[in-house]
Amino acid sequence: MKLTSLDFNDGDKLPLRHVFNGMGYQGDNLSPHLAWDEVPEGTKSFVITCFDPDAPTGSGWWHWGVANLPADARTLPQGAGSGVAPLPAGAVHTRTDFGSQGYGGAAPPKGESHRYIFTVYALDVDNIEVDEQASGAMLGFNVHFHKLGSASLTALYA
Repeated sequence: MKLTSLDFNDGDKLPLRHVFNGMGYQGDNLSPHLAWDEVPEGTKSFVITCFDPDAPTGSGWWHWGVANLPADARTLPQGAGSGVAPLPAGAVHTRTDFGSQGYGGAAPPKGESHRYIFTVYALDVDNIEVDEQASGAMLGFNVHFHKLGSASLTALYA
């Protein structure tokens, strides 16, 4: 699989429009545009996540989770995780570590540089049993058993 974005390239600094608005930051908190192709045969749905493995929690920080994207989806427009653009019918935002659903942008502690890993997963089922209250760990647990393939993009922010 291959994952791309019109908003940044792999290894780039995350633009301010995708940074959190709060916790000392004044970003626009817009989820980035994402597009994927080279999908594995048998794909029936997709999941998208954004994870910060560098957060000083001992377990990282889940910034975004979207489950049950339909098999014919190949893109999410900028803002789909922020309520500015719609998600496809049937897709669901899961709970982030900010405690809410939808995209939560970069917000590393001052003076630290963090990685924000955006990943799309192709699954062998039409949907997974998660709802808006599912944590990133629960989402990942369900993905684990149905993953056909994945692709990631990493952005940096300090």
